[in-house]
Amino acid sequence: MHGEVRTRCVQAAANSRADAFRSTRHQYHFALHPAVLATFIIKLLKSIIRELYSTMPSHPTATLPAPSPEAAKHSARLVEFIRLDIAARDGWISFARYMQLALYAPGLGYYTAGAHKFGAAGDFITAPELSPLFGRTVARQVAEIMASSAPHILELGAGSGKLAADMLAELELLGSLPDSYAILEVSADLRARQQELMRERLPHLLDRVHWLDTLPEKFSGAIVANEVLDALPVHLVHWRDSAITERGVASGEHGFIWQERTISDADLLQAAQQIKVPDDYVSEICLAARGLINSLAQRLERGAMLFIDYGFGVREFYHPQRSSGTLMCHYRHHAHDDPFFLPGLQDITAHVNFTDIAECGINAGLELTGYTSQAFFLINCGITILLNDTSPENLRDYLPLAAQLQKLTSPAEMGELFKVIALAKRMANPLSGFSQGDLTRLL
Repeated sequence: MHGEVRTRCVQAAANSRADAFRSTRHQYHFALHPAVLATFIIKLLKSIIRELYSTMPSHPTATLPAPSPEAAKHSARLVEFIRLDIAARDGWISFARYMQLALYAPGLGYYTAGAHKFGAAGDFITAPELSPLFGRTVARQVAEIMASSAPHILELGAGSGKLAADMLAELELLGSLPDSYAILEVSADLRARQQELMRERLPHLLDRVHWLDTLPEKFSGAIVANEVLDALPVHLVHWRDSAITERGVASGEHGFIWQERTISDADLLQAAQQIKVPDDYVSEICLAARGLINSLAQRLERGAMLFIDYGFGVREFYHPQRSSGTLMCHYRHHAHDDPFFLPGLQDITAHVNFTDIAECGINAGLELTGYTSQAFFLINCGITILLNDTSPENLRDYLPLAAQLQKLTSPAEMGELFKVIALAKRMANPLSGFSQGDLTRLL
């Protein structure tokens, strides 16, 4: 990009973010402590710098931290497991199959083995790990859903259990505890950590919490999934020379290699044919997300489901300039784009196509009741009110919370990239989390 054009683009991005922040402040009439405002400005400048270099290659894997000998052996075992799977399937598997094994192979995959994943010592930090304000604020929306349906919560993929613990603690303060809090967790290791956290923080509520291996046959209440959709296996599709092929994985002399084949899956081919992109374009299609939404829709009798994740509407997801897709890997707080690097030791994710989620839900008999940014959702649900519970004069407690709020809601941080979508059934009342900042026009 030429210097003058790049400067205009960066300035436009800065203006857009500044306008969004100003409008949010005016609308909700809250002011941040000067030190927090200074922090916001610094973070905004950093985001502009990141945007300036957004076309640069991602982090080279050669510079990433080396694993311990034990971790390297674990990865080698998973590599061999995947190699055998490839060999058993005529020397080729879809990337969705590879991602499924890399993340969820029993006892070996990233989410099913025992490696620490969340927080400063792991590979990434999620919103619940960042601040208790997140779970407390989401709890307010969940209380509203339960009041209009049934006093039950189902959380998908609860991670460390921090979101569940924070929500239950807040719901207890609100006098809106659920009769049951079910957690669907595929990882035995994470399930054990969640149970330990519950015993430490909320032992008196343990009888309300239980863990599931599969989805319940029927459910009414609130369904919550934070950063679940981005971890579902995706197919990689290549549009080139008026042809559409699937990019899969084969075994090479020195590791896994990319290999493309004609699309044999009818659903994948139909989905790919409906997408209009420029020539020589690679991106993701997540059939697994469609399957999850359909399964939840069949089981939900009354209530609403909230999905919180990073992603876009379809036009932005398949933007002409996003010609290499959104696939990203996370290893010890480093982001890069090589999914073949140390399988089992790194997370593999793809951004969410929220248009696809909305359309699938509607086709399955659900109602789209809201789509907005994480910033608007949290502010609508009262995160600033929760912050104001702590006096600004109490700098020791106030400043960390204010900095956390800024990270959760700032357009330069998680506030804009992360979205919240709500799909409901037999819910008469609107959800307050979507009262302002409607983004359904972008779907």
